[in-house]
Amino acid sequence: MFLSLYQIEQALENLKSIHPFYGISFLVCKQEKIPIGDTKPLEISRRETEFLDQFYRPIKTSDFYYQVFRTNRKDSRWVSRKKYASSTAQSSRTRGNFERVFIHPKPSKSWGWQLNYVEVLKSNLSNNLPPYQNKRIPIYDLAVWLYRERTWPTETTAQHIIKTFVNDFFITDTEQQELFDVSVPDYANVELFQDDPVTWKELRSIITTLPEDVAEEGGTLAYLELQGVGPATQLKFEPAERLNILTGDNGFGKTFLLECAWWALTGQWAGLPAYPRDDAQSTDPKIIFQIASASGPAPTVTASYNWTTWEDDKKWLVPNERPTIPGLVIYARVDGSFAICDPIIRIQAPEGNSTLPRPFVFTRDQVWDGFEETVGGQKRVRINGLLRDWVGWQNNPKKHPFETFTKVLRTLSPPQGSDLGILRPGTPKRLLIDDTREFPTLEHPYGTVPVIHAAAGVRRIITLAYLLVWAWNEHRINSEEARKQPEKNIVLMIDEIEAHLHPQWQRRILPALLAVKNDLTSEYDLEVQSIIATHSPLVMASAEPEFVPERDKLFHLDFANDNLIANQVVLKELPFIHRGRVDFWLESDVFELAQARSLEAEKAIQSAKALQQQDNPAREDIARVSEELQKYLSDIDVFWPRWTFFAEKHGVEL
Repeated sequence: MFLSLYQIEQALENLKSIHPFYGISFLVCKQEKIPIGDTKPLEISRRETEFLDQFYRPIKTSDFYYQVFRTNRKDSRWVSRKKYASSTAQSSRTRGNFERVFIHPKPSKSWGWQLNYVEVLKSNLSNNLPPYQNKRIPIYDLAVWLYRERTWPTETTAQHIIKTFVNDFFITDTEQQELFDVSVPDYANVELFQDDPVTWKELRSIITTLPEDVAEEGGTLAYLELQGVGPATQLKFEPAERLNILTGDNGFGKTFLLECAWWALTGQWAGLPAYPRDDAQSTDPKIIFQIASASGPAPTVTASYNWTTWEDDKKWLVPNERPTIPGLVIYARVDGSFAICDPIIRIQAPEGNSTLPRPFVFTRDQVWDGFEETVGGQKRVRINGLLRDWVGWQNNPKKHPFETFTKVLRTLSPPQGSDLGILRPGTPKRLLIDDTREFPTLEHPYGTVPVIHAAAGVRRIITLAYLLVWAWNEHRINSEEARKQPEKNIVLMIDEIEAHLHPQWQRRILPALLAVKNDLTSEYDLEVQSIIATHSPLVMASAEPEFVPERDKLFHLDFANDNLIANQVVLKELPFIHRGRVDFWLESDVFELAQARSLEAEKAIQSAKALQQQDNPAREDIARVSEELQKYLSDIDVFWPRWTFFAEKHGVEL
C-alpha cells in the first residue's frame, strides 16, 4: 500500500509555513549522526544534494527541486538543483539564527551540534509563518511527503508512520518534545492509502506550477465551466479524451461552447469575446478551465471578466500564466472560417516573455486564396491557400505532402456506392485568360471539375482535408526547425459537421474523421480529441459502431426540468444508446421529435390517438380523422393496421 494523494495534499498545505532548514539540513545531520558538543567530517552540501534528489525531486527528468516549505518566491516553488545545496541551504546553515546550532570550525568540513542546539532550534520556530508560528513541526505531514513512494503493510497506521520517521532520523525524546508535533491529525483517518504510489501525473493536480526545464505541451481540454456567461447561469463541460458529440436545439449554445473551448485552449477568441449575461453583473462572471497534458490534468485556471476595458483580447483576465500549452488545435467554424493554433508558433509578450501559442483565424476566402500580413515592415505569408498549395504539392517531385492529402481526401469521401464516388485529384488546369494560375481539379464520374466550381458539400470537405494536412505539415516543419518532436495530440473541433452534406455522406463523415489521423502520419499514433456539434440523426446513427463509452461522451443542451431554474439551459451528459434506425434517433431525447413524420402527419396521428382513448367516439369524427390520415400518411405507414382495426370496429370503412 502507498500513502494516498489526499494525505500528500494535506501535508503540503501544512508544510508550506515551515522553514526549509527543519526538513532538509536538520534531517541530513540527524541521518549522519553528527555529535553533540564535538564535530565529525561531513561533506554536507553533497549529502544535502543526495537527500534533495531522493525526496524533493518529483520530476526525475528535471533539474529542479520542489520546495514544499516556506519560500519567498511567489510565482513558483521550484528551485534549481545546481544551486540549492551549495547556496540556499548553505546560507541557512552558515548565517543567521541557524548558524548558532552548529559547531563548524572554518574552513573545515567538520560539523557538530552545539550543546544548546535544541533550544536554539525551538526559538527559531517563532520565525515560521502562521498557523505554525511558535508551534512545533508537524511530524506526520513531514513523514507523509518523505515517504510518499514507500511501500507500507496493509495494517499500517498513522502512528506507525510517525514512529518510522522517528527511527529513521534518530529523533531523540527531547527533540520530539521540543521541536515536533507528534499528534495524529484527523485527516489521517480518511483515505490513508491507495493501491499504487502517487505519480507525478497525480501530483500535477495539486502542484500549480512547473519547473523552467519542463514544458508541458500537447494538452487537451479536460474541463470548462461558464458562470454567468452564455445561455446558462452555470454550465459545466467535462469532455472525454477522444470523441465528444454536442447536440441541442438552435440557439441553445453549441457554437458558443465551441468558441469558449477554443479560447480556453488558445487564449484568444476566434470571433467576438463572450459577454456576460444581463443578470450576471453582480455575480462576478467567470470562465474556469483545465487543460490535460500527457502527465495528467493541470490545475484549473479561473478567468474573470474585465468590465473596464474596450479591448477584446483583454476582456477576460487570466491571473497567472497558463500551466499547460495545448497541442495542435484545429477549429472548423460554422461560417466556413477555420482557426488554427500551432504550439510551436508563440506570441511575443510586451515584457519579452514567450507565452501562449499564436492562433490564426482564416476566413473562407483566405483558406482558399492565401493570407499574408506585415510584421515589422516585412511581409509574412501565413498560408498559401488551398488553390496554390494543392497545385504546388501535386507538382512536387517528391509528392509530399500531396500523397497524404490524397489519402485524407479518400478517407473523407462519400461512402462506396454513392453517385459522387471517391474524391480524386485531377490534372490542374488554367481556367481564365487573365489569370496565370493553374487550378486544382477533381475527377468525378461525370467528368473533371475545377474545385472552384465544386458543390458546397465537396468544397467544405476538401477544405477540411486541406486544413488538416496543411496544419499537420506546418507543425511538423516548425517542430523540426525548433529541434522539437512534433506533438502527438490534436484537438479537432467542428461545428455542424453535417453542413451541406448529402445523407449518404452524413452517415460516413464522423467515422471518417476518427480514422483520418492514421493518414496524417505513420511514425507514431496521434491522439485526437474531437469535439463535434451536430443536428443530424444520421451522424448520430453513424457513431454507433464507433462510440467507446470509456473514451467518448454525448452531451445535450436543453431547458432544465427543475422548476426552480425553469427556462434555464443546462448541459447534460446522456448515455449513448444504440437506437439502430435513424427515425428512432429523431424520436430520442437527443432530437426530441414526437414522431419522425411531417408536422401534419404528427397532428393527424395525435388526433387519431385521442379518439382511440374515448369510450364512445363519434363515427363522423373517426371518418374526418381517417381522411386526414389518408392525406398525410403513406400507404405503408406502420400506424395504419392499428387505425384500420379501430375505424372498422366503429363502422367506418377505409
